[in-house]
Amino acid sequence: MAVPLIQALRVGGYVVGKRLGGVKRYPLVLMLEPLFRCNLACAGCGKIDYPDDILNRRLGVRECLDAVDECGAPVVSIPGGEPLLHKEIGEIVAGIVKRKKFVYLCTNALLLEKRLELFEPSPYLTFSVHLDGLREEHDRAVRQEGVFDRAVAAIGAARARGFRVNVNTTLFDNAEPERVAEFFDHCASLGIEGVTISPGYAYERAPDQEHFLARKTTKQLFRDLFRLGKGRRWRFSQSILFLDFLAGNQNYRCTPWGNPTRNVFGWQRPCYLLGEGHAASFTELMETTDWDAYGTGRYEKCGDCMVHCGFEPTAVADTIAHPLKAFRVWWRGIGTEGPMAPEIDLSNARSAEYLFESNLSNLRDDARAAKGGAGQRDHAA
Repeated sequence: MAVPLIQALRVGGYVVGKRLGGVKRYPLVLMLEPLFRCNLACAGCGKIDYPDDILNRRLGVRECLDAVDECGAPVVSIPGGEPLLHKEIGEIVAGIVKRKKFVYLCTNALLLEKRLELFEPSPYLTFSVHLDGLREEHDRAVRQEGVFDRAVAAIGAARARGFRVNVNTTLFDNAEPERVAEFFDHCASLGIEGVTISPGYAYERAPDQEHFLARKTTKQLFRDLFRLGKGRRWRFSQSILFLDFLAGNQNYRCTPWGNPTRNVFGWQRPCYLLGEGHAASFTELMETTDWDAYGTGRYEKCGDCMVHCGFEPTAVADTIAHPLKAFRVWWRGIGTEGPMAPEIDLSNARSAEYLFESNLSNLRDDARAAKGGAGQRDHAA
């Protein structure tokens, strides 16, 4: 695995402490989105179609650091949008690192070389560069030629400056195992820490809804990949049991509170992928969200999801609870033959609710009301 020892020990100790304290629900990774604006328009993105008044919003440094403190998770992932567009991103990252939290700054790397001077190399900071395959596949996914080459050049520049670099990859149903295997070989040649992989999930508002993976297709794809990977020097930035789950060998339910999301609207319910309302505080999110209403077999929208932000926390908890099980999978390798674990029954899942438009309207009304109230207070003063 590509997770540094200090991070593995810190996260493991955190999980053990929560379990010994009898805490049932606790965060593992804070998904901190300081903005939605991006300089690309990827086909699988669920953020790029927000109106300009939303895309122009930013979380300030204080709001970001307050979210880190409020949540308390040992790891902070900063997705977007494109975080390097944020003018205060250097201060945000420095403040999180100062708290000795492990930061994964997710970026398409178009601005990375220009922005490296904003950061200091640290075992607590990793640049997670988005690559969805080799040059042809990636440039097609992001709808712009030349992005792959610029990202690879930025990875080299960051590595030369002493930064930790990871690659994050989303696979869709048009992924060819042999071609993806070539991509993983290429990643290994870049000297990066590892690859974070995930099957594509059908965001409600993603422009391309045709190429997201169903569960059975996902499992077969990863079995084919891991079969090709035997004996190759691939490193993944995820737990061995999550990878085993992707290959259909573990029957997991997601942990939606494991990776809570703080964005420009507040604390998103119930998870990073589903936006079905927001809470004003982390405590409100944890205490008032109907967690049992979500997940595979419970909610139609969750039926095909196998994404790491929901299932990695489950796999980590299983690893801590059953370390010998995890060791056996690591020692023997991920199973690529034989029957898969039984599927979760989807027949009783409640119907999907499509809330994006109404939620967005309410959020914009709230913002206008807040702005109007501030204007009245300024006038009175």
